[in-house]
Amino acid sequence: MNRRHFLQSTGAALFASLAAPSLLTGGEAMPDYASTGVRMLRKSNPVDDGFYFPAEWEPHEYTIMALPPPQNWKGYGIPLKDVRGQWADVANALSEYESVLMAVRPEDKQIARRLLSRDIELVEMPLNDGWARDSGPMFVVDGKGVRRIAGFTFNGWGAKFPPYKDDALLKARLAKHLDVAMYPVDLVLEGGAVACDGEGTVITTEQCLLNKNRNSATDRRRVEAMLNNSLGTKKVIWLGKGLEPDPVTDGHIDGIAAFAAPGVVLLHTTNDRDDRNYRICNDAKRRLQQTTDANGRKLEVIDVPLDAELSHMNFYIANDCVLVPVTAQRRENSRPLAILQDAFPRRKIVGVESTVLAAGGGGIHCITQQVPSIS
Repeated sequence: MNRRHFLQSTGAALFASLAAPSLLTGGEAMPDYASTGVRMLRKSNPVDDGFYFPAEWEPHEYTIMALPPPQNWKGYGIPLKDVRGQWADVANALSEYESVLMAVRPEDKQIARRLLSRDIELVEMPLNDGWARDSGPMFVVDGKGVRRIAGFTFNGWGAKFPPYKDDALLKARLAKHLDVAMYPVDLVLEGGAVACDGEGTVITTEQCLLNKNRNSATDRRRVEAMLNNSLGTKKVIWLGKGLEPDPVTDGHIDGIAAFAAPGVVLLHTTNDRDDRNYRICNDAKRRLQQTTDANGRKLEVIDVPLDAELSHMNFYIANDCVLVPVTAQRRENSRPLAILQDAFPRRKIVGVESTVLAAGGGGIHCITQQVPSIS
């Protein structure tokens, strides 16, 4: 079952039954984190303890990824070897610039070893899927050499892809493996739903975080408070929607916009009035241009042309490089890549063919999660 084409392939009735509201803030129990042995911090939150979520361009110690099991790719029409092949292409390209830790199911370890560079560390973990940005740990730091995890709750993108128990526990299991303490956060949120500048500003979408299949009993003010307390931010900028079609992530920010620097936002745009995303992108641009960041700066918005096949915005900022989703037709990618090179002049822009990732509803950013350096 493919994330992007879920609605088309299963029908609205099945979608409605799987996404029935049974959410954390509406009475759903938190994942059984205690079963993992992770050190839980329940009496405070990250901001009270002086922690914040760093910007992606700050130095990484390594990146966490997860090799996808077959669960959500059955019936899609793409051989699992091709799916894993693109995950491996991203990991191997990334390993040229920074260390990579790949979570793998025990039964997939030999496959992973054949696909991946010897420099990539493997850690055995139960998994339901491979989208580490969304189910993996979000690390916060205090500037004094300590890392912790803001443990937002994962509910399978609104309970669309059961079972997701192992992915809901992935951040806690990795925290235990890495000996990092975790704050449990009773807000349903995937990592791809937020973009942070490391200086107090976070961008997200109403479509995702206020969606009744995630946080049905939570209002905007409470969501903002929980985001700020967990990420160490001071201001939430709300865009309306993410790109369409997107029946699974419900408007993740990392498909449409990203910070390039404090006060600078890259935004997908299109001049095609017949494109369903024309109004979405224009509304996003208007909102960004009419607000300021947490430090009172007017935002500079840089247009990145929207591609019909994939989101170039779903890039990953790594040490000394930016990994960007591309298609095989390099000429179609030249303008977005040139814009990104201007936005990140000190990093090498590395295109990695990502059409399988795009067909599955994501991109390079969706399968990577940074671990910030504390040295």
